[in-house]
Amino acid sequence: MHKELLEDIGEKELINRLGKFMPENQVSDDCALIKAKHENLLVNNDSLVENVHFNDLTICPQDLGWKAVVSNISDLLSSGSKKTIGITISLILPAKTEWIWVEELYKGINQALKEYGGIILGGDCSKGNQKTISITALGIQGELELRRNACKPGEIILTTGIHGLSKLGFMIQNKSNFDKNVFLNERLIRKSIEHFCRPEVYPNFLNNLLKTRSNKKITKIGCTDSSDGLFQAVQDLAIASNCKAIMNYDKIPKDKDWPKGDKWDEYYFFGGEDYELVFSLPKKWAMNLYKIDKNINEIGFFTNGEPSIEFKDNKQNKLLNNAPFKHF
Repeated sequence: MHKELLEDIGEKELINRLGKFMPENQVSDDCALIKAKHENLLVNNDSLVENVHFNDLTICPQDLGWKAVVSNISDLLSSGSKKTIGITISLILPAKTEWIWVEELYKGINQALKEYGGIILGGDCSKGNQKTISITALGIQGELELRRNACKPGEIILTTGIHGLSKLGFMIQNKSNFDKNVFLNERLIRKSIEHFCRPEVYPNFLNNLLKTRSNKKITKIGCTDSSDGLFQAVQDLAIASNCKAIMNYDKIPKDKDWPKGDKWDEYYFFGGEDYELVFSLPKKWAMNLYKIDKNINEIGFFTNGEPSIEFKDNKQNKLLNNAPFKHF
């Protein structure tokens, strides 16, 4: 009898199978919703594992602490959290880890909490062969529910910011070899390293959505973040909402110095860890949002059809042959 391995089934299938042990639709979003008497809670957990997500070459412990918090807050925001209550931290560390490394990690954690809200509520420590930082974050559900399964045919697909910079920053920090014909200027190098080491999120996103909502009867919209890459984010929305996504390559926002070429398109769409928000809105709502938030860009639309992604220009569909980041 063939024994299935995690590397064979992959992360998405693993999550789907684990979902059978939980209430219906519990794994369709990164955050879990807990209904309470007064205000509903959002709960999220993210883990960063040494030699999978980070190493001492690519990121310092203070930046790692910042990033560990931001990755969780990004998931809370993409579910419609209006406030971060706090976090718990579980550390798995080799016994020979220096205290200064842990101290710097917690300095970065506190810097991110000071910036985006919340406190350290507690946690756990254990010994292990490699460093692992696992954070559980608690937030309060806002008036608008942001869920992956709420996109509708005819809605515009939008994203905050631009993608690919974190991937480039990781490659620079990891001293990757680039094509000799590609020139990376100092501004792009600095900006990419900042995006990888100190990603930022959009705490005013929910308020801006509420300010520009043209129909107050709408209480749920489709949204996720791009922690696993822009392609994966759009695919997750399409699958959860049972829609077909049509992306417009010409509208994809890129850094003005971003190199051209198939490989650089691959970095852009599949790089991950950008923590931008990817969502869909009715056209009138989207137009209202553009007026007050210049970081928002239209990148396509949803239509009826088999859950999938296509580019408006068929020549770009070769991009879809690439594979998203795999944890196994």
